Amino acid sequence: MPRLVIISNRLPVTINKKEGELIYYPSAGGLATGLNSLDESLQKVWIGWPGRATTDEWERESIRQDLAKDDLVPVFLSQEDIHLYYEGFSNKVIWPHFHYFTQYTTYSEEYWEAYQRVNEQFAEVVRKVVREDDLVWVHDYQLILLPELIRRDFPEISIGFFLHIPFPSYEVFRTLPWRKELLRGLLGADQIGFHTFGYMRHFLSAAYRIAGYEHHFGKLSVGNRVVNVDVFPMGIDYDKYAYPESYGAAEDGEPTIRQLPRGRRLVISIDRLDYTKGIPER
Repeated sequence: MPRLVIISNRLPVTINKKEGELIYYPSAGGLATGLNSLDESLQKVWIGWPGRATTDEWERESIRQDLAKDDLVPVFLSQEDIHLYYEGFSNKVIWPHFHYFTQYTTYSEEYWEAYQRVNEQFAEVVRKVVREDDLVWVHDYQLILLPELIRRDFPEISIGFFLHIPFPSYEVFRTLPWRKELLRGLLGADQIGFHTFGYMRHFLSAAYRIAGYEHHFGKLSVGNRVVNVDVFPMGIDYDKYAYPESYGAAEDGEPTIRQLPRGRRLVISIDRLDYTKGIPER
């Protein structure tokens, strides 16, 4: 039976070490929350970094065995990898550039080399885990090169990619020195998904004007494959907000909220302190 192999930068767990014992907690990130709604009948395998940088082989093997019980497969990264690939290329190049904060983009060949290297490390783990009949689903901007790397090893496998951040306009994207390599990485997938039509349109424009692929109703002919590009907006866990009492939500502020004048609405926003979130403007 085909499995769904999910690949993301982070696994949906957080690992701490207390008094020599490894302790595992479920992560509360947006990706993990969003994928909780997937069909539970699907057999799923999740590949990603466990969030702990360790070079101790005994500890790594212990983590592998513990995570395997929940069909989680770790990709171990060094502190240097985290600094250059994650904090560097992912969050100092792609993150600001794709959000149109190009004044914060850091053009670094060292970051780029690390980004390639870590995507290759993910591909090595995928090579050991994936079967030809699996469905592979790669997530987000940290792993843009991965679809092409998986395609190289598994030419016939089904690969999906979803970008959880904006895809910038062609005029912005083309200023990246590594634009062609990033496009090639994405085009290794069979299905590429975006949150909005605008992001999809920007990608199709870049694919045509940079790589020469003309689309027909969101479909691109890449070699002997057809790449489908579409929009799949990710929603929220509606029930958790509509019926908070069912989830044990705190009730301390409820009387105050209920005393708001009739006809007024309360708007709540929870965001990271990040320049892309528009917090000062709000």
